[in-house]
Amino acid sequence: MAQENNKQKNVQEVDENQLRKVRREKLAELMESGRNPFEITKYSRTHHSQDVRDHFEELEGKSVTLAGRMMSKRVMGKASFCNIQDLKGNIQSYVARDSVGEEEYKAFKRMDIGDIVGIKGEVFKTKTGEISVHASEVTLLSKSLQILPEKFHGLTNTDLRYRQRYVDLIMNPEVKDTFIKRSRILSAIRRYLDGQGFMEVETPMLVPNAGGAAARPFETHFNALNEDLKLRISLELYLKRLIVGGLEKVYEIGRVFRNEGLDTRHNPEFTLMELYQAYTDYNGMMDLTENLYRYVAQEVLGTTKIVYNGVEMDLGKPFERITMLDAVKKYAGVDFNEIHTLEEARTVAKEHHVEYEERHKKGDILNLFFEEFAEEHMIQPTFVMDHPIEISPLTKKKPENPEYVERFEFFMNGWEMANAYSELNDPVDQRERFKAQEEQLAQGDEEANTTDEDFLNALEIGMPPTGGIGFGIDRMCMLLTDSQAIRDVLLFPTMKSLS
Repeated sequence: MAQENNKQKNVQEVDENQLRKVRREKLAELMESGRNPFEITKYSRTHHSQDVRDHFEELEGKSVTLAGRMMSKRVMGKASFCNIQDLKGNIQSYVARDSVGEEEYKAFKRMDIGDIVGIKGEVFKTKTGEISVHASEVTLLSKSLQILPEKFHGLTNTDLRYRQRYVDLIMNPEVKDTFIKRSRILSAIRRYLDGQGFMEVETPMLVPNAGGAAARPFETHFNALNEDLKLRISLELYLKRLIVGGLEKVYEIGRVFRNEGLDTRHNPEFTLMELYQAYTDYNGMMDLTENLYRYVAQEVLGTTKIVYNGVEMDLGKPFERITMLDAVKKYAGVDFNEIHTLEEARTVAKEHHVEYEERHKKGDILNLFFEEFAEEHMIQPTFVMDHPIEISPLTKKKPENPEYVERFEFFMNGWEMANAYSELNDPVDQRERFKAQEEQLAQGDEEANTTDEDFLNALEIGMPPTGGIGFGIDRMCMLLTDSQAIRDVLLFPTMKSLS
């Protein structure tokens, strides 16, 4: 069986090599006849395919000019049909020798699937009722020298689809629709925040100190200054500097980089949106998150009910709010209010087969319980609030219970979708938190923060009470487009080199 498959594969490769050779020969002929398709610099089209379909009644019998990729062709003697695909869809064209001329018809018959062509002609409807264009001119705008696959679907081609996204976009209309929706999602986020008085800003990607999140950074060297730098893992610390500077409402949408593994929800570079608002807290961030998600879903999908993997999630209802303590009590049956020491926490962890490290404190173990027992149950929109201080080095303590902080994570489909705080603005407390992080780093935690002296200086200048939040844009796009992996919403995901 394997030998038969290899034989078929070899035959296919020989056939495709021959076809590519023929295409190059056709290009050479075009060059020799003075019809180099790559010399054309401009083509003035009047409509896209869907425009013709949407406005057929007013365009019928009128001349239009279209441009796109030839996806199919049927030559039938003196007349032929071809299908042209553009940004908005595809449309059929009827090409007859008597309409375009004998020489031009001969040139058309030499064109290949995948060629970029321009078509000018009258809009009409065939006897079978298909809206089409009766060509009076067909212009070769670019010659395709490669062979488009007949099918580009299926798990066997998943790796190739990601590596050759340009072919994926050509062959799979639903892939193109996903990325059009992604663009609309980003536009809707910006419209909403701009309407709320937020200011979009840009902060550095190359930084001396990569802080603001628990992640291992990528490191590089800047030759001009002979200094080691890192790619940012978060947008947080620079945006907070702007709050100190008095900008009050700021946000940034940009790439961040984390030197971590690849899976269906993680890529080493991904799009993060962070925003900070002076004179509010994490409750204000919950309200903003709820309103933002509803707005974006309505704008992009036309509904606040979304379906992912067959599961409906309703953004129109009030989002659930639950503390991490109550979530662990509900789903693990363990009440950490009754656990007062590290030894007690370790004992209950062993009883429930929750693995922890020697450096983990009571709050870390509470978080491990949440991840093990509760996280997967957070399907409907849910705010999980009031995290232990040990895992929240940039967050204000709860005044009535300083072991916990004013922080929430927003969950849908069992995924963390956003992370928000009442931001820590006490420079003395912040220095102590950084010191604790440095100790964790020394104990082997490669994701721990290091002390950022300039950020501490900014806090000493004075930062008002502030609420802040970070949104994972890629996961949001996954949910709103029903995409199964983060690579499905990244145009060019990180892939292992083939060389």
